[in-house]
Amino acid sequence: MKGETFEYHYGKHHKAYVDNLNKLTEGTELADKSLEEVIQISFKDSAKAGIFNNAAQVWNHTFFWSSLKPAGGGAPTGELAAKIDKDFGSFDQFKEAFSTAAATQFGSGWAWLVDDGGTLKVTKTPNAENPLVHGQKPLLTLDVWEHAYYIDFRNARPAFIKNFLDNLVNWEFAAENLAKA
Repeated sequence: MKGETFEYHYGKHHKAYVDNLNKLTEGTELADKSLEEVIQISFKDSAKAGIFNNAAQVWNHTFFWSSLKPAGGGAPTGELAAKIDKDFGSFDQFKEAFSTAAATQFGSGWAWLVDDGGTLKVTKTPNAENPLVHGQKPLLTLDVWEHAYYIDFRNARPAFIKNFLDNLVNWEFAAENLAKA
């Protein structure tokens, strides 16, 4: 991905979520809570939808940056590889499930690899929603909002997904998250 993509995605979109969240929580009972606590509290309260959207987008994007690495991609190894084979049947079946989830997320959202009670699953969430609000442990994610790929891939979301899996996914990060699950 080009530097211009990160300039806009990180420098403008992510920054805007951080700035908005700070303004929305300043001087409130949420100001000193962890980001995860703010997400859980605001998800359950429709009056705090703006806070949820910004808090979850800060968390999601921070997690997404860690899901990327230069010269990443390929296949996982070790316990994560074994768990993917067990729960999906094969790494290729995982890739198909993940790619399908990312490609079929209508509109904006996220594709996730999660640990759901000891079983790995692929999920997708709309808008700012994330697995934390469903009691799942995220292992890695792909941002499928248009701003994540439009500069490099225009409207070719499937090419963006393939590039992520082939060249950018940070399997070490996902393995670390699985070890903590």
